[in-house]
Amino acid sequence: MARAKHPLLVVDGYNVIYGTTRYQQLIDEHAGAGALADVAHLSRDPYGHDPFERAREALITDVAAYAQGSYDPVIVFDAAGNLSEERPDFSRAGVRVVFSNTGESADSVIERLATRARRQTRDVLLVTSDNTIRFTVGGVPITTVSSQLLARDIEVVSADIETSRQERSYGHMTLEDRLSPEAREKLWKMLGR
Repeated sequence: MARAKHPLLVVDGYNVIYGTTRYQQLIDEHAGAGALADVAHLSRDPYGHDPFERAREALITDVAAYAQGSYDPVIVFDAAGNLSEERPDFSRAGVRVVFSNTGESADSVIERLATRARRQTRDVLLVTSDNTIRFTVGGVPITTVSSQLLARDIEVVSADIETSRQERSYGHMTLEDRLSPEAREKLWKMLGR
C-alpha cells in the first residue's frame, strides 16, 4: 500500500472544545457554562437548537488553517449519546469530520483510525487530553499532544494570519513603488523628470 502524503492529524473534538477556553466560550449558554450537553434538553428544543454548533465550526476552521499543507486532518466528535442519527460524516475546508455512531464513543473511532494508520505505517498526530485514549493508542508512529497545546498553536497561527492580513491591507503600493531603483530611474528619464 502506498504511503500517505501527509501525516494524519486526529483531533478529539469535544475534548478540545471542553478543554480550552477558546472554544468553551462559543458553547451556547443554554448548555450551561462548561457542563456536558443535556441531550434530553436538546431533544425537547422544537427548533433543533444545537449549543455546540459555533464551537464545532470554529474548531473545524482552526484545524483547517493549522493543518494546511502539513497534515490530513480528521476531527472526531462523540455522538454516542445523541438521540438524533442525523450526524453524517462530512468534509469541510479539507477537514474530515466524523461523528461516532449511536452507542459508540469517539474514543472507539479514534482507536480505529489509529490502528488503521499504524497498519499503514502512517505517522499520526493525535490531539487529546484524555489520558486513557493517549495511553491506549500512543506509541510509534503516533504522537500525542494535549488539547491545550493545539489551542495555543492555533492561536499562534491565527495571529500570524491576522498580521499577514494587516500587512497586505497597508501594502497599497503604486507601480513606481514596486519598481527597482534602477528601473525607476530609467522610467523617470523617459518621462523627463
